[in-house]
Amino acid sequence: MDTIRVPAVTGTAEDPMDWTTTLMPSMPIAELIVRGSITFLALMVLLRIIGQRESGGIGLTDLLVVVLVADAAGAGMMADAQSVGDGLVVAATMLFWSVGIDAAAYRWPRLARLVKSRPRPLITDGQFNRRAMRREFMTEQEVLSQLRLHGIADPNRVARAYLEPNGMISIIPKSGTGTVDPPAAPSV
Repeated sequence: MDTIRVPAVTGTAEDPMDWTTTLMPSMPIAELIVRGSITFLALMVLLRIIGQRESGGIGLTDLLVVVLVADAAGAGMMADAQSVGDGLVVAATMLFWSVGIDAAAYRWPRLARLVKSRPRPLITDGQFNRRAMRREFMTEQEVLSQLRLHGIADPNRVARAYLEPNGMISIIPKSGTGTVDPPAAPSV
């Protein structure tokens, strides 16, 4: 008759959990920092290239931090990960870059022009800026729908409309056409 072997449960008195293996990084810390830095900076450049419309209602670095830190920290929580420390080092590296880039952009305005999105004019004196719309892959119908959300049916009533860095559209009506309230933020 064959004997069935039952594996020992980790963390019991017979087989204590190895906290060093669980908490300490399994890879060299410098390698984790380089990997996290390259990932963050490369994705930031790629997202900057594809345009601000894709970021939704948050800034580019905020989007990267949320997604990448969640992924890095999540890896450390999974049983198949090498250690929690690996995820924490990568997450800390990405948080460092997020804060560092924001601080550097604040301190040096020339750098801010490179790493931060600027508002893009979509309408100027009632005329569509087709070049900016093409750059952001926005159709005339999409811009018109945003105008309607702001209570404007005719683009000729718009002095300026901008695609803001956070992906929202702001509208400045021509004088004498009334004020426009922005749409309410979606509830989460």
